[in-house]
Amino acid sequence: MTGTGGDGGAGERDLASLFGPRVRRAARRARRRVRAETAEVLPRRRHLRDDIIAGLPGAISSVPDGMASSVLAGVNPAHGLYASFVGPIGGGLTSSTRLMVVTTTSAAALAAGSALAPYADGDRSAAMILLTLLAGLLMIGAALARLSRYIRFVSYSVMLGFLTGIAVNMVLGQIPDLLGIQAQGSVSVTKAWYTVTHLADAEPAAALCGAAALALLVLLGLTRLSVLSSLLALLLPTLGVLLLGATSVALVEDTGRIPNGLPLPALPDLSLLSVDLVGGAAAVAALVLIQGAGVAEAVPDTDGSPSSTRRDFAAQGIANTLSSLFGGQPVGGSVGQTALNVTAGAASRWAGIWSGIWMAIILLAFSGLVGKVAMPTLAAILIYAGAKAVTPRELVAVARAGRIPALAMTATFVAVLVLPVAQAVGVGVIVSLLLQLNQEALDLRVVRLARDAAGHVVESDPPRTVSAGETVVLEAYGSLFYAGARTLQRRLPAPAQAEPTREPTGSDDGPVVVLRLRGRTTLGATFLKVIGDYARSLARADGALYLTGVDPDVADAWERDGTVRTLAGAHVRRATPRLGESTRAALAAVERRRDGGHDDSDDVVHRVEPAPAEEPAEES
Repeated sequence: MTGTGGDGGAGERDLASLFGPRVRRAARRARRRVRAETAEVLPRRRHLRDDIIAGLPGAISSVPDGMASSVLAGVNPAHGLYASFVGPIGGGLTSSTRLMVVTTTSAAALAAGSALAPYADGDRSAAMILLTLLAGLLMIGAALARLSRYIRFVSYSVMLGFLTGIAVNMVLGQIPDLLGIQAQGSVSVTKAWYTVTHLADAEPAAALCGAAALALLVLLGLTRLSVLSSLLALLLPTLGVLLLGATSVALVEDTGRIPNGLPLPALPDLSLLSVDLVGGAAAVAALVLIQGAGVAEAVPDTDGSPSSTRRDFAAQGIANTLSSLFGGQPVGGSVGQTALNVTAGAASRWAGIWSGIWMAIILLAFSGLVGKVAMPTLAAILIYAGAKAVTPRELVAVARAGRIPALAMTATFVAVLVLPVAQAVGVGVIVSLLLQLNQEALDLRVVRLARDAAGHVVESDPPRTVSAGETVVLEAYGSLFYAGARTLQRRLPAPAQAEPTREPTGSDDGPVVVLRLRGRTTLGATFLKVIGDYARSLARADGALYLTGVDPDVADAWERDGTVRTLAGAHVRRATPRLGESTRAALAAVERRRDGGHDDSDDVVHRVEPAPAEEPAEES
């Protein structure tokens, strides 16, 4: 017993001496990282004044924007106001992109409204709060699962078509409210068509109020008061409606009571949970994350440090979770609010945080007046924002970029107009994947490598066929995954005398193809099937296929899992540190075979040992 205990103590000391320094180094790195992140988040005295001032215009503009987003989602405007003070604070404290403002967005509001369509009017507010929580948790889950890496697969043409569709939906969907018409229809296009065909039902006072708000937005947008244009377009026509006693004009309080002050945090009603609501939350999360990544790209950090898309995912998820607890609707990185933040002179992340604080102060002081706002003014703000979001120059540029980008943009745009937003997001994802696969196929280029009269290696178009006694060295540029592998299959030269039923004669003078694969660390099942079939077609013509420059790890994996049998005897030569060495070795083996010698790569996977260190040889 004693001896055993002594041995255990010695073992523990040995383990402590082995792992102790590593643990201490890891702890020191963790402490330095925590100190750096804490110092980054804490406000700095030299930026305090600039950030406080920069946050005020954002808060003022958030009043009409937040209310308009709630109208877009079909819920009480209080949800947008609450989100406009919680989102900037929660997102500002945690985001990697320091000047990005996380608040209500039109795209998230439309997606949320689409997801809430099945719910009765009495349940929509509670369902909205639950939807916001689900979207936030999905965003945090996406950050933990490192899904941020897949953002790059969303093509610009698809995203532009989607955002343009959202903008047009905003304009079309608010025309009835602008004119005071109770429109019928399931989507914005049908509602707008109903309005156009029933203009006689327009309410004159509402139409005049909405027209006045639109005029103020356009005219003030050309002056130094552009920052206040939304607020003035909301206040002045509303004041006119109240002074004239135009009771026929709908007010915000008609949609539901606006509580005084700030809400207390509370959990949402989980009894409203449904599969459709989870699907809607996933659509909202996807939209918010993609749009947030675009904002981060457009507004890089002032010190030049790169933004972390994963951290921005988590920040937007945290902001949505907090928004839900305080009765808010979905939030995300806002293009307009972030641009206003930068224009107002923001120096750090605290400008956005101060925007949320100012918004809370405004709610405490003026929440009782929110219910008196005329609804046509909110419709005018949304119509103006939607019209400004359409970028004809970018649309024309994508249309001219080629048939495929134009088709992708158009398909996504039409899907947004005629389908619920959640389904339109699915269409956008599918179109993006199809574009990626198509691009992989189109981008693949196969060239022939040969030496010219001066001994230099030059590229030329590959031959359509390879004849007996001929050796062709090929290089493939582009992806060889799936669609790219099928494109490679069409561009490999066909053996001149290979017939499906022909048996090999055993001659060593058949056609030989050498395919260079240097630098490729992943070669999928489709590639292996294509190469296996091609190797068999060469073998039927008494020829051979050599794969050179194969990554050693890939070759080892092929040996372990039996992939070499799929390759039907293709000669595989591993890459070495010297460029072109495995290709030259393959060509030398071909010459020996044709001279009646032995090809030492007949063991299918042949290891070429690195040559002694010397100047890198020219590729062949």
